[in-house]
Amino acid sequence: MGRAFEYRKARKMKRWGNMARTFTKLGKEIAIAVKSGGPEPEANPRLRVLMQNAKVANMPKENVERAIKRAVSRDEADYKEIVYEGYGPFGIAVVVETATDNHTRTVGNIRSYFNKFGGSLGTSGSLDFLFERKSVFKVVTKEGIELEELELELIDYGVDEIVEENNEITLYGAFESFNEIQKYLESAGFEIVSAEFERIPNDTKELTDEQRVQFEKLIDKIEDDEDVQNVYHNAKESDTEEDEE
Repeated sequence: MGRAFEYRKARKMKRWGNMARTFTKLGKEIAIAVKSGGPEPEANPRLRVLMQNAKVANMPKENVERAIKRAVSRDEADYKEIVYEGYGPFGIAVVVETATDNHTRTVGNIRSYFNKFGGSLGTSGSLDFLFERKSVFKVVTKEGIELEELELELIDYGVDEIVEENNEITLYGAFESFNEIQKYLESAGFEIVSAEFERIPNDTKELTDEQRVQFEKLIDKIEDDEDVQNVYHNAKESDTEEDEE
């Protein structure tokens, strides 16, 4: 199993553990997808997978339909996806993905969180070299599938790692190959459980237990912000957190 899988397995998903926040996040992503690609799932690949993600998250169908209708009717706020990057305490790199209708509010809040907990907000793109963006798909295992053969088949579509666990296959591929991977999986008859983008750190940094407590206060504060969609960092997870997975 490769680096991407091990990181993802250990990474805490507290934000997705809260149902209300999960629905809010998905609603924003659906609205953005509809405004950029239209309201018809058949003609909008990104909307198709978001609807599947919503199903897996147990988001009510009426919530999904409402988000689509609001985006079409322009009742939905005009969300912009903005990424903020900075260093938290102890030199830990932090990338914050947001969907906001008020950049001034969001950047002010994010900057204040970094400052309060001993960090500093940096410039856009300053941490690109520390993280690798990945397309991550989960599909249901098909009977008779040979992972090695599937991996060889998908190399041409940008996939560089495949892991099978609990009757599901997780595929990691290049960020820019998302559409190609999705098209292949759909044409090959795979049931896509979820599809998303992730930022995998190229390396991780150790923290003491005391340092971790302070650092996680920053992460908790950022994740509590309504405009925040995802938070990534390069702090190595504690042995306790890994054991809990």
